[in-house]
Amino acid sequence: MAAPTSAGRGSSTERCQSEELLGSNTQEVDDPPGDGGWLWELGKSRGLADFPGEVLELILCSGGLEYQDIASVTCTCRRLRDVCAGRGKVWRRQLADRWPSMMKYYSHTDSLDWLEEYKKRHSAGIAAHQIVASFSKRFITEHRVPCEGFCDLEGLDYPRHFLEDELLSFLNIESGKFLTQKYCAKKILYFMRQQTTMHNLKEFLQRPELQQDILEGAVLIDQYCNPLEDVCLGTIQTEIEGILMKVKTFLCVKNTRHPSLSLQPGETSYIEDLEVQEQALDALNHILFDELKFKGNVADFYNPLNSYIHKVLISKTGIPISLSVLYLTLAERLGVHLEPVNFPHHFMLRWCLGTSGSSSILDYLYVDAFGGGMRLTAKECEYMIGQRVTEEFYGTVSTKEVMQRMVGNLLNLGKRESKDRSFMLLRVSLDLYLAMYPDSVQHLLLQARLYFHLGLWPEKVLDILQTIQALDPSQHGAVAYLVQHTLEHIERRKEDSGPNVKLRSNEKQVCYAVGLVMRHKRYNYSCVVFGWDPVCMMPPDWIENMEVHVLQNGPNQPFYSVLLEGGDCSYVAQENLEIHPSPEEIVHTDISLYFAEFAGTHYVANEELQLQYPEDQEFVSSTASENLSADCDASQNES
Repeated sequence: MAAPTSAGRGSSTERCQSEELLGSNTQEVDDPPGDGGWLWELGKSRGLADFPGEVLELILCSGGLEYQDIASVTCTCRRLRDVCAGRGKVWRRQLADRWPSMMKYYSHTDSLDWLEEYKKRHSAGIAAHQIVASFSKRFITEHRVPCEGFCDLEGLDYPRHFLEDELLSFLNIESGKFLTQKYCAKKILYFMRQQTTMHNLKEFLQRPELQQDILEGAVLIDQYCNPLEDVCLGTIQTEIEGILMKVKTFLCVKNTRHPSLSLQPGETSYIEDLEVQEQALDALNHILFDELKFKGNVADFYNPLNSYIHKVLISKTGIPISLSVLYLTLAERLGVHLEPVNFPHHFMLRWCLGTSGSSSILDYLYVDAFGGGMRLTAKECEYMIGQRVTEEFYGTVSTKEVMQRMVGNLLNLGKRESKDRSFMLLRVSLDLYLAMYPDSVQHLLLQARLYFHLGLWPEKVLDILQTIQALDPSQHGAVAYLVQHTLEHIERRKEDSGPNVKLRSNEKQVCYAVGLVMRHKRYNYSCVVFGWDPVCMMPPDWIENMEVHVLQNGPNQPFYSVLLEGGDCSYVAQENLEIHPSPEEIVHTDISLYFAEFAGTHYVANEELQLQYPEDQEFVSSTASENLSADCDASQNES
């Protein structure tokens, strides 16, 4: 780019700077946006350039200015261009004003090219919209989540948090609008966050055992199972620090010189004196169970929410293993070393009263976090569960084994969950288990059967079956059966990919047809029908998310695939549509994929669409003619 002159207008190249910033949608510098026009006029007169640099930055960061305004000012002279340099405060303010939720990813000390960050975030937003639009269209036409559509995300060369931020903006759209797009954005966000968490989990499992923090492991499980919730290790650590401060305050009253009081966050130092350790545990029990009222969830023990650490902190209830993770984390930060114990039917912690690392179960007391922090002997533990236990079950286990038990609990809950027809809990817990133990033939076979049952990703089913066959040839019978039926499923899907002929003469309840220009009764937008179903064909979770059951006729009425004015697609119940009284052309990039022309009152379907709906075109023509005649009669009566 040619260097601008020191004063006055720059060259024609400089006048295009706003276009070069973010694309061709900005205004020419000769016609600056209204809010920033005064800046342009002031810049041309050189009055603005005479201010000190700090004052200029303050003015340009005062808020209310769009990026086009800053681009216009930048093009007036060299001095203002330097003030608006990419690494300065002006573009950081632009980024913060337009996408305030992005600023949590930066620190105040970051020295970045903020203009480049702005441009990347802007481009990521456009890419996210294109992905959602493509995903929505395929979802509406195929009536299933296009699993292979997630692969489109892999080729996007943008930071994940930029794409996530744009997808979240979809979910924050005013309630009731763009429901299908919001649903698809949620699916994409769900997938993206799970991918990120799985990557982090595999990195975590590669660390040396001593570097695998049990709380971090529990949070990773929580994040994978709840990708749409704001589950953050830092936030959970902050909440735990808040509990810890209450414990230390209470402990200080009992013993102002207690060594736990001097421990800093992140510092690992264990107290040797047993009596002093006991003081810390007593204080922890008092705050956690007596004051804050944490307790075991006896009334709803099998609720999966009991396994998620962020939910445990909110509800203050949990199961033995989740409460033990919280208790152990707090005890460690008080300088008391506790160890996890995979006790049958009831997860415990053990506290050593003898020589560290002793192999004798008599040298330990066993802490029951589910039971309010009670400390039990080995015999009392057996009495609690009502059976004799061999000494091996009193031994400590690794962080990975603790995570295995947490995931195992979720697996068992997923198997018995009858309301969730998508088996989502079972699917995510299988993913987690196989991330830890990828060669578990039993769980691989369960995953293959589950995907086969749900009709999801048949190609992935074949990959899983191939892995099982390589790991355990004795499973040949089960593998061969699933391979055969999966290949048949793939062939049927190929056959079904042809035109699915729909005759309105067989579906008397269908009132509208492809090519009709419609109006939504509630939201008043215009659209054109490019497909219909005699009843709602969407999956159960879509029906639940869209609250279809609230409609007068629920899902048992015709639903229409429509192209909306402005470029979106939707799937709309018949009771929410009416023929548009003043039909006009619909501006949508996909119109030409379905229609040959706009005939003034309706669209004429192309050959492919007519093959799928052979009786619709005659109906559309007659309906449009009737409406036109009715309009003419009404006009004559008025005159």
